Amino acid sequence: MKRQLTEGRIGPVLLKLTLPMVWGVFAVIGFNIVDTYFVGQLGTKELAAMSFTFPVVTLLGSVSMGLGTGTASVISRAIGEGDRYKVKRLTTDSLILSLLIVAILVVLGLTTIDPIFTALGAKAEILPLIRQYMEIWYLGVIFIVVPMVGNSAIRAAGNTLIPSVVMTIAGLVNAVLDPMLIFGVGAIPAMGLQGAALATVIGRATTLVASLLFLHYREKMICWELSSFKLLLQNCQNILYIGIPATGTNMITPISITFITSLMASYGTAAVAGFGVASKVEMFSIIVPLALSASFSPFVGQNWGAKKYDRVYLGLRLGFQFCLFWGAMGAIALGIGGSWLASVFDKDPAVVEVAAKYLLIVPISYGAAGIILISSVTFNALGKPLPSMLMTITRMLLLYVPLAYLGSWLFGINGVFAAACFANLAVGIGAYFWYQKNFSVNNLTEAEKLIIE
Repeated sequence: MKRQLTEGRIGPVLLKLTLPMVWGVFAVIGFNIVDTYFVGQLGTKELAAMSFTFPVVTLLGSVSMGLGTGTASVISRAIGEGDRYKVKRLTTDSLILSLLIVAILVVLGLTTIDPIFTALGAKAEILPLIRQYMEIWYLGVIFIVVPMVGNSAIRAAGNTLIPSVVMTIAGLVNAVLDPMLIFGVGAIPAMGLQGAALATVIGRATTLVASLLFLHYREKMICWELSSFKLLLQNCQNILYIGIPATGTNMITPISITFITSLMASYGTAAVAGFGVASKVEMFSIIVPLALSASFSPFVGQNWGAKKYDRVYLGLRLGFQFCLFWGAMGAIALGIGGSWLASVFDKDPAVVEVAAKYLLIVPISYGAAGIILISSVTFNALGKPLPSMLMTITRMLLLYVPLAYLGSWLFGINGVFAAACFANLAVGIGAYFWYQKNFSVNNLTEAEKLIIE
């Protein structure tokens, strides 16, 4: 495995990493949209049952992403150090760790379906449908967690193309199987929600096979020798040191959005729908900054491991500049065309009005939001997950949620949207000054200055 990201011009290196990631994010979004579309054709109860699964699916997705974050951090730094055996051992041990966690999640999940979803508010007539979906989905958790860790290891090696291609293939397999398994075709019986779950599991299974084959045959990052229990335990601790806080960080945002959605519900159905439409538009508008921030994990990890600190500093500066530019362009475009974009999703004038207000106010802070994304990923890549968690807690729980309730009381819906804008701006500015303090050449140790010079 080569330290691909420690040489060459920084701009082209980041561009090469980011472009495939953009496509990968599109594939993930498409995966979710296809499932919702076909399940929606089954009926209201089936769609409601799948909606109830969202919190649990999001929770386990956060666990997968947290493990992936920890894996990418330790492996990218080991690649930068040039320690080939350490890279192979960390990759293998991260997969072993993910298998152990999968076993725990499957047992807990299958034995708690009824009590968990009853606590979430599911009625007795919906529980059988939820059980149909989740019994298959839980058995396929291995195809969600392990590929996430495997793809993170591949990205840590500087290859963002293969994980994106793998996710695209999985999305296509899911899209083809969904109607066949849900509604039936030929000798295949209609399975309803079970079919939707099975299509998802089969689609994800392709990512498991592909990522493991690529890690073994192309990158040669899997070690088939048994390690000592002590080394396995140490590597798992290093991964979880970053992975556990990252998991918590990933869970904070959807939990906070649940509170905001309940607040919007006080303004009526049109307000909730408008908020949902604006959120969809926002999801597409921040794909590029999101992909760029994900690219910083292998870039920062490899260069820090190789002690090329100057490339980290310059890369961060370049990333921040791009986010500010993209945010400014996005704010102008959404401010002008927000109403038209909202009408593409929903023609109701009341819905369009709410969405247009959101897209006029919140995008002012998109540049700052991009800085938060890059800063968060950078701290995780350096093996310092707590600052990343602190930024998310401050932004969502200390600023956005309480200020949204205050803003709603004082200024109505505009106050809610202004709270989101202010939270992004405040934490983004704070993250920038944090970068200036912690990543300034003036704050390097004498040894690090000698390396740069």
